[in-house]
Amino acid sequence: MGNKTFLKIMSVAAAITMMCGALSGCGGGNGTASKDGKTQFSVGDWPTKDGTEKENLEAKKMRFEEANPDFEVIPNNWIFDLQSFYPKAAGGQLPTVYRTHFTEVSQIIASGYSADITDQLKKEGLYDKFNPAVLDLVSEDGRVYAFPYETYALGIGFNVDLMEASGLMEADGTPKQPKDWYEVADFAVKIKEATGKPGFVFPSSGNFGGWMFTPVAWSFGVDFMDKDEDGKWKATFNSPEAVEALQFIKDLKWKYDVLPSNTLMGGAEYYKEFGIGNAGMLLAAGDFTKNLPEYAIEPEQIGIMAMPAGPKKHVTLMGGAVQSVSDKADEKQIEGALKWIETTYSPDATDEYKTNTEADLARRLENNELITVKSMSVWNTDSEAVKFLHSKIDEMANANPNHVKLYNDFVTDLGDCVLQPEEPVCAQELYSILDGCIQEVLTSKDADCAVLIEKACSDFQVNYLDNLDY
Repeated sequence: MGNKTFLKIMSVAAAITMMCGALSGCGGGNGTASKDGKTQFSVGDWPTKDGTEKENLEAKKMRFEEANPDFEVIPNNWIFDLQSFYPKAAGGQLPTVYRTHFTEVSQIIASGYSADITDQLKKEGLYDKFNPAVLDLVSEDGRVYAFPYETYALGIGFNVDLMEASGLMEADGTPKQPKDWYEVADFAVKIKEATGKPGFVFPSSGNFGGWMFTPVAWSFGVDFMDKDEDGKWKATFNSPEAVEALQFIKDLKWKYDVLPSNTLMGGAEYYKEFGIGNAGMLLAAGDFTKNLPEYAIEPEQIGIMAMPAGPKKHVTLMGGAVQSVSDKADEKQIEGALKWIETTYSPDATDEYKTNTEADLARRLENNELITVKSMSVWNTDSEAVKFLHSKIDEMANANPNHVKLYNDFVTDLGDCVLQPEEPVCAQELYSILDGCIQEVLTSKDADCAVLIEKACSDFQVNYLDNLDY
């Protein structure tokens, strides 16, 4: 998927078949002006279902258009997914503003389907207010191609009740912190012995297992890929460190016996296993509780702590979400799009930002999500918006803040922990290959980690890295 030419060729046929319908669909295309001369731009992810979220967006649209009378916002219901993205992009039918994740950003930039927004960011006075480490993830050759609005660092989520029953909580509700992966395994054993519940859960399908495995592997000293002197990407994880990391995952099943009986699970099953109270701990970002409201677990039963270290490195995966602007947008549409994005995602605690932040927190409370976690910010640490958000979280907290204190402290002061973004090319393909390795070691006690890693590295090189269009 990192191959620009390949992506565009593969998407053209599908784009042609959908073109006519898309041109007449709600919010399709990027029309530049309405009848009264206003510049129109379309906004994706618009809810179809009536409710608080849709009402909040419609109210935001009204306020925005009153404050910016030369623009008109056109709702568009399309939600990003890889299967439909490339056909829509090739057909010029993307919403002007669309949301995606850091995982896909490098592919989208390489494909040319995201507008260069650098000049407008500077004009709006936003460019220098971003956290430089975050901005770098959406940039190429010094130019910015997406607006990061949410970022995270992985930690260890936990079930408060199971941790308490296992003697792993302090009296004030602060968890004990495992210093490394082997102490995580020890905690998991304690949880299973005390409660009969699996002490840990680890995914293995839908690219989710490979994604979660990468920060574990980094901490064991693994480098998945590197550029040679000719600028070609080379897979480099056929190493003893990668074998050791995979062996640790295998040991969770066969040595420590702390995983659920269902070892084939993607993201939905992963969160469900935790949400129904069937796992003591899991790797998670600070916002993972948004995946849990449909299950029985309550906010007061959920906590999160810092990422443990590995044998070679203390590292955590950094990722998040972005708003991209279609490559078909003209200069005026880019201006409107960024003004729209900034009404919610701003470094300044404007009245509009405060209104939208309070509405979002109220929605999360209504959805029974945990309101105590203070995740990483895309903005510099002295941002007034961050200060306001944190004050509102304290005011609206719906659980003991000590349950998340170690994580909140962690993302504020990482200490010796290194933030590492996802792999730079073919990340999803790498995750898929690693999924296969994880499935093997979790289903076969006799699986040979060295053989699996050697084949995975070779397959990744031959099937993907060798096919990149440089």
